Amino acid sequence: MKEDKKMSVHVLEEANRCLQCKNPRCMEGCPIHTAIPEMIRMLKEGETLEAANMLYENNPLSVICSLVCNHEAQCEGHCVRGIKENPVHISAIENYISDSCFERLEEKRQPENGMKVAVIGAGPAGITIALLLAEKGYKITVFETRDKIGGIMRYGIPEFRLPKRNLDRYYEKMKRMGILFRPNFGVGGSVSIQDLLSDGYKSVFIGTGAWRPRRLNIPGETFGNVQYAINYLNNPDVYDLGDRIAVIGSGNAAMDVARTAIRHGSRFVTVFSRDEKVSASVEEAGYAQIDGVKFAYNKAPVRITDEGVVFAETFRDEDGKMLMKEGTEKLFEADSILIAVSQVPQDKLVNRDKELKLNERGNLATNEKGETTMPGVFASGDVVTGAKTVVHAVRYSKEIAEDMDRYMKSLPANG
Repeated sequence: MKEDKKMSVHVLEEANRCLQCKNPRCMEGCPIHTAIPEMIRMLKEGETLEAANMLYENNPLSVICSLVCNHEAQCEGHCVRGIKENPVHISAIENYISDSCFERLEEKRQPENGMKVAVIGAGPAGITIALLLAEKGYKITVFETRDKIGGIMRYGIPEFRLPKRNLDRYYEKMKRMGILFRPNFGVGGSVSIQDLLSDGYKSVFIGTGAWRPRRLNIPGETFGNVQYAINYLNNPDVYDLGDRIAVIGSGNAAMDVARTAIRHGSRFVTVFSRDEKVSASVEEAGYAQIDGVKFAYNKAPVRITDEGVVFAETFRDEDGKMLMKEGTEKLFEADSILIAVSQVPQDKLVNRDKELKLNERGNLATNEKGETTMPGVFASGDVVTGAKTVVHAVRYSKEIAEDMDRYMKSLPANG
């Protein structure tokens, strides 16, 4: 109770710092254009539930995004207050509103229209599509290869950044809205997308994410002392990494695996960046440093050995191209090596349903409406864009939900 009171005081203090700008830069910085000044005004006027409903209508995953977005580069990074002092802590305000009101949110649902939609993947894109189309009266079935919903949010973001209870709350909400689930079931194996369409689903949405680790393609990558970040974060309890860890890659995922390794007993964790700085947000890198993570810059992995990783020093030439300095190779001894250099989509669905095509980047090809090369099949999220953020998946999925709705309503009565 005392912690809740402290949080409330902090939120009110931050809300009172908002200048209510006529041209809010914070909204411009938000990928989904949350009405931040209006949210804060409503909170201060005691309209907290109304503010929560507004946030949900704009972003169904507001509870999640308020915790995991890169706020310093988005809403808070554009706050006018941040020019001369600390920006308004917008994320804390949004989280307080969304979290405290989630179970009381108004559940709007149009009468059932008799049409079924299959959603493949229960990550941020799939959850968004399922919720929005369920509101429009469609009968939704979600197919998920794992036993619980959340996708990358559950199996790729550590508990200390995103408590899994929030995802369980979404599961309960989806059940209340009549959404059906088929857990531990992967479409693309015994069942194809064409099987779904043949069974009467009027459209299919693919939101299977990007789960295949991107390789370094250097010698030794298959050795037993190497783990990929996405696999490690899935269930870190089953790994015995040892004391000395080398993390290759410097994005937010690298910070997640480094901090998780420390929390699981590894004492010396070093993140290696090819550049003179990390690509992770300043905030996430700062948290990693507080946790005891060390950083090494201008280091590129050359090969992996049983003893660790051989790195070479890097530099940029006059054209800005990253190069390695000859004769600078040096072994960094490590018990385990964690590779965190992004992920790409799996190709199981494409191999099963030959009508689906990939684009030049190896992602699922779609048009501007999110429709794939297979009629009636839409896609969004990381499977289309490559590894991106939760808020970007929600933003594009909102648009595609509308496109799917228009597509299905245009079908003939017996289509």
